[in-house]
Amino acid sequence: MNDGPLIVQSDKTLLLEVDHERAADCRKAIAPFAELERSPEHIHTYRLTPLGLWNARAAGHDAEQVIDTLLEYSRYSVPHALLVDVAETMARYGRLRLEKNPVHGLVLVSNDRPVLEEVLRAKKVAGMLGNRIDDDTVAVHASERGNLKQALLKLGWPAEDFAGYVDGEAHAIALAEVDWQLRAYQREAAESFWHGGSGVVVLPCGAGKTLVGAAAMAQAQATTLILVTNTVSARQWKDELVRRTSLTPDEIGEYSGSVKEIRPVTIATYQVLTTRRKGVYPHLELLDARDWGLIVYDEVHLLPAPIFRMTANLQARRRLGLTATLVREDGREGDVFSLIGPKRYDAPWKDIESQGWIAPADCVEVRVTLPSSERLVYATAEPEERYRLASCTHHKIDVVRSLVASHPGQPTLVIGQYIEQLDELAAALDAPVIKGDTPVKERQRLFDAFRSGEIGLLVVSKVANFSIDLPSAEVAIQVSGSFGSRQEEAQRLGRLLRPKSEGKTAHFYTIVSRDTVDAEFAQNRQRFLAEQGYAYRIVDAEDVGA
Repeated sequence: MNDGPLIVQSDKTLLLEVDHERAADCRKAIAPFAELERSPEHIHTYRLTPLGLWNARAAGHDAEQVIDTLLEYSRYSVPHALLVDVAETMARYGRLRLEKNPVHGLVLVSNDRPVLEEVLRAKKVAGMLGNRIDDDTVAVHASERGNLKQALLKLGWPAEDFAGYVDGEAHAIALAEVDWQLRAYQREAAESFWHGGSGVVVLPCGAGKTLVGAAAMAQAQATTLILVTNTVSARQWKDELVRRTSLTPDEIGEYSGSVKEIRPVTIATYQVLTTRRKGVYPHLELLDARDWGLIVYDEVHLLPAPIFRMTANLQARRRLGLTATLVREDGREGDVFSLIGPKRYDAPWKDIESQGWIAPADCVEVRVTLPSSERLVYATAEPEERYRLASCTHHKIDVVRSLVASHPGQPTLVIGQYIEQLDELAAALDAPVIKGDTPVKERQRLFDAFRSGEIGLLVVSKVANFSIDLPSAEVAIQVSGSFGSRQEEAQRLGRLLRPKSEGKTAHFYTIVSRDTVDAEFAQNRQRFLAEQGYAYRIVDAEDVGA
């Protein structure tokens, strides 16, 4: 027994004592292979999963490193069976390899014949394979490269992809580092991606993921397709690329609901690509036909199912995923792993904060009590209605007023899920509101006015969750959300993390109705940020003057 901060249990859970002097080092060491499950005050629970171990293996970590880490930090002896299981699980990765054969094209090769025999008999892969070439090699239909990787992952035999990439159509792109320089972690992230070929870079909101994308484009020197969440984000990407690279506005096309331009660098919204007509995706097929050298997926954790389908068809292209969190509430992290690639770079939020590149944040949960009349309505409502009722209590309006008043002169966002609630708040606060039906031009006008300081208070729906750059925001007040979405919580805090003048702290408030599903969902939403080192203080609504 040593004095380590970690307790490794035979059920594959890892318990980390947060207050231990070596906890921060341990958290960093286990992050590449362990997945966080719960993070209350003193003990954080991680779990070893096959996907987490394969992700580590694909990113260059071997079983010996994982085992050494567990032994180094564990307080008690590590169960032998668990160590054996780690080694055997990680050894499953790479027994099947996708390679390019000069005669037969794309092939699946195995160094373990029984494994190949096993997968050849699986119905899931039957239509994806061609003729058996020899005992250890089978032809693969080139168009099935991505689908096969997905299927093999689900069978428990993830394939290592050595088939390489086509260069795509060449196009000169250079970084224009005149009055700025790539930060060390941005350069390291871009290089880690490039050496790996494809994969995901995980950086906090406000840490400059766009610049990592630009650096990857400069390395690729090829036509690039950038997929983004909305039109406002597309235009921000374009502005940033024009400012930071040698690209001119004429070389960058927007492919959205309102504009259909295909240029050497094309920025398309997920929404337009997933538009379906008579059973087909016309825009998806049009862009799929181009000879791209690089595909960049902004907010890769949001990939909708049709984009997964497109990605399965683009396995011969280099693919870069950018995100602040790989958490998906639908459990499709495996699709991101098999179709985009493993996590190539991950910088903890607090590490970037300590370097001064993102602002420190004070996270506060403000608890309100439903009035007795609303409590009765809540208690007798159908389960699917309860979250809306708890989230939209009128009592929250008073709390928002008090919080806004307590931060005079500080640019403030009020964020919510339900349109009626947001309209009420906008009226009560005499503030403009941005929601789904707000025209793109009006959204841009309001965002610009907020950035310039002309507007100091803005009410926004979930349209502002992703890829919206509002560096001046200092306060965010969240009144409702997408149920228990951890990624949304991370993105909303991310609106505040651009560094502030004089090192000011950002303030992130979540108003929660106690004794309701609102409080239960809030706990789940906070898990990811708690792992990043953000502690939520809980205060009563009465204590903020409501």
